[in-house]
Amino acid sequence: MPDQPAPATLMPGVLLCEADGPPVRTERDALDLIGDAWYHRAHFVAIPAGRLHEDFWRLSTRVAGEIIQKFANYRIKVAVIGDISEYVASSGALRDWVREANRGDELWFLPDLEALRARLPDEPAATNL
Repeated sequence: MPDQPAPATLMPGVLLCEADGPPVRTERDALDLIGDAWYHRAHFVAIPAGRLHEDFWRLSTRVAGEIIQKFANYRIKVAVIGDISEYVASSGALRDWVREANRGDELWFLPDLEALRARLPDEPAATNL
């Protein structure tokens, strides 16, 4: 990975992905974010919902499972940040998955960064990407 300037610190231990970054659709995309998280010593990645490819929201494609499993394999937690109401309104299975995920501590679907801040314990080293 090339040398990168240190991003601004906004939240302890969290890599905050920019909304206008490349779309996240494949396991390779997930691995790129995992590598960035490790590089910046983050244990949590916050991904804007708009960065996730449309296939992520259709559970039958298995894209969501493949991406989230990569993060789980590397013990990096994920928060999807933003309004996903149109997706959950059209899929009962997705709605159930989101509800169950939000009960745990490995994957959260949250409306904004304030909701993420409220759920996170104080931990060191946040970065912004």
